[in-house]
Amino acid sequence: MRVLTPPSPLFDDSRRLPGPNRWHGVPAVELTPGGPLAGSRTAHAVWAREVSAVAAALGWPAPEPLARRHRVGHDDESASLSLRAPADTLLTACALNEWAWEHASADAAAHDPAWLREHPWRDRADATAGLRAAAEDERSRPLMRLRQAAAERGLPVFEDDDTVSVGTGAGSRSWPRAALPLAMDLPWGALHARVPIALVTGSNGKTTTTRLLAAMARAAGLADGVCGTEGVRIAGELRVRGDWSGPAGARAVLRDAQTGCALLETARGGIARRGLAVARVDVAVVTHVSADHFGEYGIHSLDDLAEVKLVVAHAVAATGLLVLNGHDAVLLASAGRLPHAAAARRALFALNNDEPSLVALRGQGGSTCGTDGQGHLVLHHEGQDHDLGVVAAMPLSAGGAAAYNIENLAAAALAAVAGLQLPLSAVGEVLMTFGATPSDNPGRLERWQHAASGATVLIDYAHNPDGLAKLLAVARALLAGQSSPGRLLLLLGQAGNRDDAAIAELAQVAAAAAPERIVVKELSTMLRGRPPGEVPALLLRALASAGLQGEPQVRLGGDEADAALALLDDAQAGDVVVLPVHDATSRPVLAAQMHASP
Repeated sequence: MRVLTPPSPLFDDSRRLPGPNRWHGVPAVELTPGGPLAGSRTAHAVWAREVSAVAAALGWPAPEPLARRHRVGHDDESASLSLRAPADTLLTACALNEWAWEHASADAAAHDPAWLREHPWRDRADATAGLRAAAEDERSRPLMRLRQAAAERGLPVFEDDDTVSVGTGAGSRSWPRAALPLAMDLPWGALHARVPIALVTGSNGKTTTTRLLAAMARAAGLADGVCGTEGVRIAGELRVRGDWSGPAGARAVLRDAQTGCALLETARGGIARRGLAVARVDVAVVTHVSADHFGEYGIHSLDDLAEVKLVVAHAVAATGLLVLNGHDAVLLASAGRLPHAAAARRALFALNNDEPSLVALRGQGGSTCGTDGQGHLVLHHEGQDHDLGVVAAMPLSAGGAAAYNIENLAAAALAAVAGLQLPLSAVGEVLMTFGATPSDNPGRLERWQHAASGATVLIDYAHNPDGLAKLLAVARALLAGQSSPGRLLLLLGQAGNRDDAAIAELAQVAAAAAPERIVVKELSTMLRGRPPGEVPALLLRALASAGLQGEPQVRLGGDEADAALALLDDAQAGDVVVLPVHDATSRPVLAAQMHASP
């Protein structure tokens, strides 16, 4: 159902947040206001007053309305307007949020625009009556009774618009939302929540860390259930392809009877749009934060992004473990400032084991993982050091050149042992073998040899400036380690939902690595509102500003696969060709040109 309020020019987006979210640790709704008063403190105060008054009249718990202001562009301000709401009336709560903002805008403007004069709710009494009827219509008593019965037994309930399930893995059962059974008829003895669960988020590295954890679970004899940016896999079998890194992917994994350990890649977009799908997990990992996706969902700074990523801390607040990058100052500061993150039991990883934050945590009895002075990965847990092996011998580290993957290795080992309680033997086995073949970690630091030229080829996702800088550092390290000189060749492109500054920064990172060849691609499947050709033009302009322009150094290619093939045609023996590939359909085309790297 959709509730009552007509379309309005005064808000840009209104959405439900069924799970723990950036603004509240419980179900909530959020509005992105529009119109000339979007940043008005006066309008925000009226909005909060109306929300609280109507929620009280409806008998709802205190809504705790929150207006979180942020700057848009150089001069304008806006806000995110959120309120806590009963889980069974979130659509009605969206309608309340919308009406309260519309009313506040009219009040602050001191007049009633034409659309408000036609609104069915002219005042608070009208709104209360309409919302009460809407709540009664929306509320499902069978679902309320099912939730209560499951809570009494300590079992999770997972809901979407069509399906409701209780329990996890083999202990899960699902029903159509419109045909729920009576609580007394459920097979309670067959339902359980014994599947270990890990959430993995971060700006970069979350896919690799999730895959490492899945491999460690398999090595420990558990059937891994994985969701992420490339689909849902259960026990190694691809169930559905696409971006499933949001709540829908998590529910698909947790409902599958084969899932013995759930490894849930949890992206920023899903958290911002809907909150978390699960309220309690064993471990949550935040790999790090770096500038990306600014301007979406009220995220305008690294601090904002860290707050969104740290929503996962809500799910470990009671008994789980929060695993953080101990070298990321912004992330650690946010984790200390946010009450739900500060309260969580913490473990830290970093490239170096002597990172001050890791040393301090070990002194407090906490668990850490990092590389020691002899190049060994060392896990400290329950007061003991465990030598996990020589980092340079771990395939994922590219001989020690891929520092960011060493962090991913440390994060996964720490989460596996300290969070999921997996055996050290299984973890050590995976560390020494994972990444030996491209199929272990498709699309992430795949290392190939170009069949025609013999050049080394790196295929990676590298979708933001930080990721590209780290990938190019690996490429330069590989070139430096060769006995004969070679060139750096680079494919460059970006999705259309980054702002102009972020696109220019990506080009600046590319220019700083001084590649001998750059082919700029068009991501036609990722235009995301921009006209064709606009993003490549912005990249070419930024490269020219950095002193790189004109053939043979820089040229415009076609779509991703064609541009990559054109770059490979230029390759010679000794070259390192860097291919940030963002469309998964391009990878098989490129793989046909390759041999496995020796």
